[in-house]
Amino acid sequence: MPQAVIVDVVRTPSGRGKPGGALSAVQPVDLVAGVLTALLERSGLESRQVDDVLMGCVSQIGDQSLNIARQAVLAAGFDETVPAVTIDRQCGSSQQAAHFAAQGVIAGAYDVVIAAGVESMSRVPLGSSAHGGTVSQGVVHRYPDGLVNQGVSAELIAQRWGFSREELDAFSAESHRRAADAWTRGAFDSQVIPVLAGAPDAVAFDETVRAGTTTESLAGLKSAFRTDALAARFPDLDWRITAGNSSPLTDAASAVLIMSEEKAAALGLTARARFHSFAVVGDDPMMMLTGPIPATKRILERSGLGIDDLDAYEVNEAFASVPLAWLREIDADPAKLNPWGGAIALGHAVGASGTRLLGTLVSFLEATGGRYGLQTMCEGGGMANATVIERL
Repeated sequence: MPQAVIVDVVRTPSGRGKPGGALSAVQPVDLVAGVLTALLERSGLESRQVDDVLMGCVSQIGDQSLNIARQAVLAAGFDETVPAVTIDRQCGSSQQAAHFAAQGVIAGAYDVVIAAGVESMSRVPLGSSAHGGTVSQGVVHRYPDGLVNQGVSAELIAQRWGFSREELDAFSAESHRRAADAWTRGAFDSQVIPVLAGAPDAVAFDETVRAGTTTESLAGLKSAFRTDALAARFPDLDWRITAGNSSPLTDAASAVLIMSEEKAAALGLTARARFHSFAVVGDDPMMMLTGPIPATKRILERSGLGIDDLDAYEVNEAFASVPLAWLREIDADPAKLNPWGGAIALGHAVGASGTRLLGTLVSFLEATGGRYGLQTMCEGGGMANATVIERL
């Protein structure tokens, strides 16, 4: 079977996903069109050589409606013959796009394909696509007490695994420290594409990284998800999840160029990594964010690798309790977990996060000489994707 390889990965900086954020003036179609264009320019490809564009986006409404993938392909100036499709697997949407793209190459359906993701949470607030909707009576029958939002799920995880507020805040402060250090050392320079956002100067750095963050500075923040109704429903919760130990609302886009190993060689392009193994799981929709634990166990079984064979793990930091629970259950090395910081610092533009994490993982393995890397992330509704890549 053909091998699916990664030739290039690019992303925008992360902007705060609220009015006035660094990228809030940029229409999301144009934001992701920029990374599509950059992939072609960096590889020297013509757009008509791309068989398909698969794009993750969660809130497919308003500025992100009408199959945003197709809109972005047209805005980027791609040949009209290039098709595109938008995918929603919640926070794992663009990781799923990368899975589908690589699996298409392995199956022989694609020679050259782009997986991408975008979310402008300043222009299309998280949850917008659910506005006015009703809950299925089948779901109500199965879960008569009702499901909860992700913040409450993060609280339930912190309670089940016994993480203190100080542990959560310390993890979050370390995420900012690692991300700020990586930026200082130029670790992200090769993958980040500056964005003209209406200001005189292009946005070139992640607005979400706060270099001076400390456990002490986070300690003063209040619970972000407690309400009187929820407190009555969950009387045992200590309500430890705050804006500081959660990923921020974010605007960003990212994309990865994937092709068969033979095609890369024929085009004179360097294959940077190959897709080694894939997994996707469903999990408890009440806890919701624990999916990376069974997803990791499944992909290790499929890959034949042990956790110690992996040189880095990118576990999405939707909330600090998520990677901390993963770390404890998998018995992994904390030093290998999100070594250049995670979403608490780098931002979580939900539809774009999957390919953003993939780019970080590829770059880290190249910078350190590592061979294998794992990427996994929790997803709304209680799911998770996992990917193992091998640096070439």
